[in-house]
Amino acid sequence: MSTIAVGDTSMPAVGLGIWKIDRSDTAAAVENAIEIGYRHIDSAADYGNEQEAGAGIASAIAKGHATRDELWVTSKLWNTFHRKEHVREACEKSLSDLGLDYLDLYLVHFPIALKYVPIEKRYPPEWFHDPDAANPRMEMDRVTLAETWAGMEELVSAGLVKQIGVCNYNTGLLIDLMAYASIPPAMLQIESHPFLTQEKLIRLAKDFGMAVTAFSPLGALSYVSLDMATDADTVLTAAPVVEAANRLGRTPAQVVLRWGVQRGTSIIPKTTRPERLKENLALFDFELSPEEMQAISALNQNRRFNDPGVFAEAAFGTFCPIYD
Repeated sequence: MSTIAVGDTSMPAVGLGIWKIDRSDTAAAVENAIEIGYRHIDSAADYGNEQEAGAGIASAIAKGHATRDELWVTSKLWNTFHRKEHVREACEKSLSDLGLDYLDLYLVHFPIALKYVPIEKRYPPEWFHDPDAANPRMEMDRVTLAETWAGMEELVSAGLVKQIGVCNYNTGLLIDLMAYASIPPAMLQIESHPFLTQEKLIRLAKDFGMAVTAFSPLGALSYVSLDMATDADTVLTAAPVVEAANRLGRTPAQVVLRWGVQRGTSIIPKTTRPERLKENLALFDFELSPEEMQAISALNQNRRFNDPGVFAEAAFGTFCPIYD
């Protein structure tokens, strides 16, 4: 499998994203993925299925499908643990749930600090500070991103994580982060697909020596069930995608995923279906032409599906934009 450079090591370019996989399906999906050949699992505390993912990892290792050293496991710091004194607690909870001694990569999930919710009170804490309140809402905390990053750096020093990075940062936040980081971020994870190419942000991250992972690499598919997109928002029927798929004898989804890795990002598509797991991994025996790459990139609409500036107010009663 192709890899991308991350800090002083490398990471498989295609991973399994476990966001929105039902807990009852997660262990089998993770184990199946590893048996098929996946070596990169992307998880997060907020997904609520890290225990099940850990069970899948443990079973796959026990059956000899992979060793721990062959796997790349990512998790993410949730918004309610941004204070420096809570960062390690959150990381250790993910490690315990995943059944691991270390993470290959730990990311700040959002540049949004919410008031702390103790693990023993509610886990994962999600977005509401008190879901049982008369008018439940997000409650912001006065924590700088620099304080959070200092806590992340301590995880590296403690040997709990190999690499650290950020998700959902914009260009201004990256420039600021590079000014105070003692350990520079190794990864930027962002939403990116042909309708949201994010070329300036990706270029800046790479100029800073950061690798880039694209979540939701197929665009709207992850959001239809959440009423955050419709079937009409799909990129899979766009003419440049269909034309490339017909030329290559590949599916439109494979063309879009190949576009993602060919532009130098890693991708973390989500699926539980074994045939789709195999299809999503079969991207390295064909290549899009420069003209096809350009035509697919030209589909950009700056169409963001995962935007706290939209969903936070609608679902959690708090206007919380992080993108201009």
